[in-house]
Order: sequence, then structure tokens, then C-alpha cells
Amino acid sequence: MTSALETADNPQDMKRIVIEPLTRVEGHGKVTLLQGSNRSIQQARLHITEFRGFEKFIQGRPYWELPVLVQRLCGICPVSHHLAAAKATDMIVGASELTPTAEKIRRLMHFGQTLQSHALHFFHLCSPDLLFGFDDDIRHRNIVGIIEDSPEIARQGVLLRKYGQEVIRITSGKRIHGTGAIPGGINKSLTQKEIRYLQGDIGQMIAWSQGALELLKKVFFEHYNYHLGFGSIESNMMSMIRADGAFELYHGGLRARDRNGESIFDHNDYRNYDQYIRESVKDWSYMKFPFISALGQENGWYRVGPLARVNNCDFFSTPLAEEARKEFIAIGDGKPVQSTLGYHWARLIELLHCAEAIAELLGDRDLVGKELRNMGNLQSSGTGVIEAPRGTLFHHYEIDELGIVTKASLIVSTTNNNQAMNESIRKVANQYLDGHRLTEALLNQVEVAIRAYDPCLSCATHAIGKMPMELNLCDDDGELIDRLEKRADGRISRTI
Repeated sequence: MTSALETADNPQDMKRIVIEPLTRVEGHGKVTLLQGSNRSIQQARLHITEFRGFEKFIQGRPYWELPVLVQRLCGICPVSHHLAAAKATDMIVGASELTPTAEKIRRLMHFGQTLQSHALHFFHLCSPDLLFGFDDDIRHRNIVGIIEDSPEIARQGVLLRKYGQEVIRITSGKRIHGTGAIPGGINKSLTQKEIRYLQGDIGQMIAWSQGALELLKKVFFEHYNYHLGFGSIESNMMSMIRADGAFELYHGGLRARDRNGESIFDHNDYRNYDQYIRESVKDWSYMKFPFISALGQENGWYRVGPLARVNNCDFFSTPLAEEARKEFIAIGDGKPVQSTLGYHWARLIELLHCAEAIAELLGDRDLVGKELRNMGNLQSSGTGVIEAPRGTLFHHYEIDELGIVTKASLIVSTTNNNQAMNESIRKVANQYLDGHRLTEALLNQVEVAIRAYDPCLSCATHAIGKMPMELNLCDDDGELIDRLEKRADGRISRTI
């Protein structure tokens, strides 16, 4: 499974193609392709062009600020960082386990976060490509086009996300950057009024989640071979797993399997992740390249997120999601499903599971409990790992005797998928670039492959802002052959 990232021979003899920045992703970056004389893409690079410095910002702060502080990494998935940091500080304050009320409210918060994030990605970011086609007119291939052509689908997407945000608000105090989780537990339980409020709409959320999944499957099977093969790569996969092998988002061991579904490691204690996960650095990106140390850099890269989680788990604990998982796994014919666009299918299975799990939790009496926090002896370090919507998220902190953070290390979900995204870019470019003329459809197809991973480039590098996009095609001498420019307002023009 050797990567093509660094195998280009004589790059000075190749054509260089640049896409900058990417669109309909959270954050920004650019893509560089090097094309050989036979027109095949020899090298594909997803560049993250902004400096990552959040670990340094954290140093010097007291540990009890971390669950609130680290949420500022992102406004899309703040709960994931909130809970990962809270789990790390649980270890620091010596809370070996949480009270039932604290754990279940944290889980409810996390289900709300995952539901709203998956709804946002499917309905707002990727559904225009899936419903209208990758080469649809750019003025139509967006959320406005969805509203015009399928207003009910657009409405459901908005209300699903709103419901998830309401779960977050009630459990954490605010829809964005809440304060619900604290070292050792939570700062409030739920009231019966809040529970009844959330119960009022959860049946509709389950129904809409089922509808979205059925819509996705219909689109997938209409062009089955195309969707199965588009940007498809073979990779290892890693995710959290429950002790009995069930799908798990909040707490469990780590499982990794190879391209054939054979075990690499299983139920590993995430507190020791640095013993089997390493990170390499490239001089052309601020985002690192994690790999499984036992397999080495060339063969040890892996994928995380919905595709990995649904492939890796033995079953879902909720009935509708479990039936959906069985149908999804069947297309792998006994091996893990490797389709890059399969991420969308797996993501909607998770959306359905989150809705079901919320319904179950809302009937649990522990949500109104009064025992909110456990404490023990202060420890010098703590590690928190959680399955964020985009994949496995690692937080590790070390403190001094005064409780001040001296070291912080984060491996975010998008970083875990870094090399896999590069491989998918290369695959798509080889399939659809003719080497003579650039088209907006090609530009979008490269982005479609990246969007399938639902990358959060701000989390990975903590960048902000927007830029226009430019795609250049040059000959072997570096002379410009063709250029497309995408302006901030979305208009595209050929400038040569």
C-alpha cells in the first residue's frame, strides 16, 4: 500500500496543476497535482497552508480551562473538542469513572453534536453533488439549488441540524462553545421539562434520518459502479469500538483493520495511543501524516470517520441503524467497503443511529440525577479520545504541580485522514484529467473526493478566512496552458 505522494520521478519534467483553495469544506487549503508525460498523475498533494499553533496557545493555561478553551478550534464541531478535553481532564483530576448522570448527559451531548454535523454535511455540502451530478452548472449545484428543486429536503436538513443544536444547548448551556462538561463530570443535569421538549420532535428526526438514508441509497444504486469506484482506494481503517464490539462514539478501545479486514490491533487502550500511532511531517503542509507505527510510514496510513467506524464495528446497538449497517456491509462482499463515496452512506447510517440513541437516552431517569461529578488525586497528565463526526480525535495534556499546562498534543480527525485524502485526489485526477484542458467539472470532482471525508481544515490547522480559487495547467517547461479562476462570489472564468 505504498503511497504515491513522494514517488514522482524528475518532477521538473512534469506538468503542475494547482487548485486553491478548496470549496464547500470547513477551512481552506489547496491541491497540487504533478502530471507525467503519459498524462497520469504521479503526485498528489493536499496542502494545508496555514500554521497550526493551538497547542502552543494552550500552554500556560490552567487545566480546568481546557474543556472550554479548546472549543475555539472550531465552530462546527466544538462539542467534540469539548468532550475530548473533558475526558483528558477527567484523568488529571483522578476521576477513573463518571457518575451515571454525567456520562449519559455527555453521551446525549455527543449524539446531538454528531447528528447536527452529519445533517449539515449531507444536506448543505454534499447533496448538491449527489443529487444534481458532479458536472451540473455551478450556479445550480449548491444549497440554493436544493432549496429551489427540493424544498422539503432542504427544510428537513435545516430542522435536523436545529434539533441537534437544541440537544447541545440543553446539555451544555449554549449551541456553540458551551460549558456543560467539566473535569470529573458535568455542571448541570436535565429537567423533566427539557426532556419532554426534546422528546416532542425525536420521532420526526428518526423518520427524516431514515428518509435521508433511503435517498442516498437510491442515488448510489442508480450509478452503482460509478459511485463504488469514484476515488476509491484501499486502506487500513481505525476507530473506537465498544468492549463487546458494538459501534461506539464516546468511550471504548481502539480497533484497526487492514484493507482485507484482518486485525492489526483490537481493543487497545487509547491512553497509550502514542505507543502504536506516530506522526510524520512533510515540508509542503502544516498538517501532519499519522500512521500505525508497526506498519511504517509507507503502509501504515489509515482512514477514520464514518466509513471506518461502520466497517470496523460488529453491530449497532439500535435496530434501524443495525439493519442499515448489514445492507451497507454486504456491498463489500466480505471485505471492508473501500468506496470513498461510501463515506456519505456510512455517515447517514450514523445519523440514524444518533437519532435512535437520543430517543433511548431521553427515557433514562439518570438524566435528572443529582450526582454530577467525581474527583480523586491530581495526576500529571491526561489523555482523552473520542469519535468526532469526522473521525477519531486525540487530546493529550501534561501539567505542572500548580495545574498549569506544560504540554499539549492534538491529533484531529482530518489529520488522521490526511494521506488518504491525498490518495483519493490522485485517483480522481488520474480518472478525469485529460492533460489538455481544465474544466470546472474536473475541479469539482477533485473537491468531491475531498468533501467525502468531510474535512475540517480549521481543526487540522486552525485557519480562518476565505480565498478565491485558481486552477493552473502548465506544460513541461512551466508555460501556462490553461487557467480557471473561481471568485469569492462563486463565479468561474477562464483567464487565458
